[in-house]
Amino acid sequence: MTPDSSHTPRPAAAGRLRTVALGAVPVVLLGLAVSTPTIPGTDISLAVPYAAEGPGPTFNTLGEVDGEQVIEITGARTDETEGNLDMTTVSVRTNMTMAQALGRWLFTEDTMVPIDHIFPADMDPEQIKQSNEAAFTESESAATIAAMNHLDRPTEVVVARVLDGTAATGVFAEEDTILAVDGVEVQRPTEVAERAQAKKPGEEITFTVERDGREQELDLTLGELEQNPGVGAVGILMTSQPGDGVEVDYNLQDVGGPSAGMMFSLAVIDKLSPGPLNGGKFVAGTGTITPDGAVGPIGGIVHKVDAAEAQGAELFLAPAENCAEAVSRDHGDMVVASVANLDEAIAAMDTFAAGGEVTTCQPR
Repeated sequence: MTPDSSHTPRPAAAGRLRTVALGAVPVVLLGLAVSTPTIPGTDISLAVPYAAEGPGPTFNTLGEVDGEQVIEITGARTDETEGNLDMTTVSVRTNMTMAQALGRWLFTEDTMVPIDHIFPADMDPEQIKQSNEAAFTESESAATIAAMNHLDRPTEVVVARVLDGTAATGVFAEEDTILAVDGVEVQRPTEVAERAQAKKPGEEITFTVERDGREQELDLTLGELEQNPGVGAVGILMTSQPGDGVEVDYNLQDVGGPSAGMMFSLAVIDKLSPGPLNGGKFVAGTGTITPDGAVGPIGGIVHKVDAAEAQGAELFLAPAENCAEAVSRDHGDMVVASVANLDEAIAAMDTFAAGGEVTTCQPR
């Protein structure tokens, strides 16, 4: 994976480069050795049970990666963008000997974390990979819908999965688009859930769906979930997508975790609205996003601030709940703004571009 040419990462050590999820952190994993160090002539590992976290590469969400737009939008007219909206990552080094770990602890600003923070003991590598991909996909979906909601563009509800042994089995199909519940139009999964949960198990409910380009009605008898007795349950997992033909594709295939959500959403808004959202400035940031635009906290923020400052960012958008940690280290002349939602992030960029006073993060 090659980021935008102006943000090429410079790893401190050679070795494998791949990404994993670390809680809410997209990370770049840098193995210090191709294989785990062992005592010569034995299979006894010399690797310490710790990993070193440090600043990772940044990616301009308005730019390109591997010759493709990081965020590609079709089905709508897009506007020219300026400057940067960089998402930030954390690098993680594993397979370290005691000497290597001590060296990073003594001579860098890396932080040491138990290895099971990277590879949970109850998950194998394939499960970690799947969890990582799922978190990133969910983040992309939330970012898209948050942007559509901000822009007052329509959204629609899509069936992502039909749960076995539930009322929906044999009635719904994956990729059904839910248009209405009992004749009332719906645009969000929460609206579908609220209408179903307002009824009791055993009651009838009618869904209007679009399947294979045709509209049809589905009637079913509501079931009940063991963990939620007395409340009607359908048995589907739902997601949202733009409802007016817009398609948003994200082309950072090897980065995982949900903390790019806010920056993705801002980039989508920038591309679908007139004028540069960032005022043409170099803005970086991090934070999870919900479909209603709330920005949530993440891990490893000190390293993300360091990475952004090293790349020349002028303004860093930090989740309000991470503020004290975000400014616990020197961040030079870069302004670190406190944001709790998309509106505050956009307001911070407007204020900064106009030379005004931004609401900044304050140390404890």
